[in-house]
Amino acid sequence: MTDRPLTLMAVHAHPDDEATGTGGVLARYAAEGVRTVLVTCTDGGCGDGPGGVKPGDPGHDPATVALMRRRELEASCGVLKISELETLDYADSGMMGWPSNDAPGSFWQTPVEEGAARLADLMRHYRPDVVVTYDENGFYGHPDHIQAHRITMAALEMTTLTPKVYWTAMPRSGMQRFGEIMREFQEDMPEPDPAEVAATAEIGLADDEITTWVDTTAFSGQKFDALAAHASQGENIFFLKMGKERFGELMGMETFVRVKDATGAAVPENDLFAGLR
Repeated sequence: MTDRPLTLMAVHAHPDDEATGTGGVLARYAAEGVRTVLVTCTDGGCGDGPGGVKPGDPGHDPATVALMRRRELEASCGVLKISELETLDYADSGMMGWPSNDAPGSFWQTPVEEGAARLADLMRHYRPDVVVTYDENGFYGHPDHIQAHRITMAALEMTTLTPKVYWTAMPRSGMQRFGEIMREFQEDMPEPDPAEVAATAEIGLADDEITTWVDTTAFSGQKFDALAAHASQGENIFFLKMGKERFGELMGMETFVRVKDATGAAVPENDLFAGLR
């Protein structure tokens, strides 16, 4: 045993990703005395600008957006009581197929070995017991999420560390419930196209493929407030319209697939630190 605190490292692509996928576990484990380290890989410059101006539209300045989103990220970290924020500050690559994918300096164009080496240095410094990132498809195919996955897995290979490693995941039952809630709060929302329903179903996993179900309901208010800190981003407005109570009902359970483990803890599990304490 050492005096080093248990440490959770979450590797995310953009400012606000920490809140949507892992805000609950970050807040819960911080409250339990775990050191929480957030690594944000890009500057978020392809997000919405002031007044909701979209990338590529007149008046959208990635540098201005990046500065605004950094302030929002810092506010979110304060809400979630994150111990340490590390930013790699690669240029946001935008959605798959955007011209920004090919921009020099974009995260998508960065050699995996380069990003992984920087992340490996952070891992050696913080020595995380648990590492969380995305699956190989970046959950839904975003290039920066895919790249975050790639550099995380490569960085782990560059170190001698043996943390438990998790990928964020959504059970298909949760995806179905999410669709129902969306239609409830967007009454003018058209009936979903069958092809879109099929595509959505592919995003999630069968419930029995989820290894780890962490109840973060008690911290859903912090997760809501962390998302609210990123209010410049239009995709978050839907969640904020729910109000905290309904938000907690939908977003109070965070789910993962465990892909590396040296503890032998049984699955399914309800604690990322099962076997470590």
